[in-house]
Amino acid sequence: METREFIQGALERIKQANTRVVTGLSPEELMWQPGTECNSIGLILFHQARSEDGFVQGRLLGQPHVWEAEKWYQKLNMPVTETGSGLTLEQLAAFRVPDPTGLMSYAEAVRGRTLGYLKDKNNADFDKTITMPRGGDITIGSLFALIIVHLSQHIGDMAYVRGMQRGLNK
Repeated sequence: METREFIQGALERIKQANTRVVTGLSPEELMWQPGTECNSIGLILFHQARSEDGFVQGRLLGQPHVWEAEKWYQKLNMPVTETGSGLTLEQLAAFRVPDPTGLMSYAEAVRGRTLGYLKDKNNADFDKTITMPRGGDITIGSLFALIIVHLSQHIGDMAYVRGMQRGLNK
């Protein structure tokens, strides 16, 4: 199996897991926080998309994020600077989850760009090194491992919050 195929498969499974977690949730459930210092499912979903956008478009390709280039911040009525991470308690309390359909459309636009990048890559391409602002030099393959782990971790976060609201497997 080519590295590209492995990454594509992992990203498809992440998409399926995200869909399972959010399917059937009301806007109130997407915004619900288990505590004042906790993220909602909607915020985590937003953060996932913004993170993938930042990792691939910003850090890997050095291009404007899909968020900016396609004006998703306007479509979702949010500040262009919003990343869904590093929020203070006040920002966390004030965060309003975007329309779920729009949010999923943004995530799909980001994923489309990611898959477009991967489309013609071969194994050797993933051995190339890039410099991360806080991580130093890493290979492109390691960056994709980081993306997959990061997104997967947040699926668990969202599933746990959903379980707190609905109970086991509901």
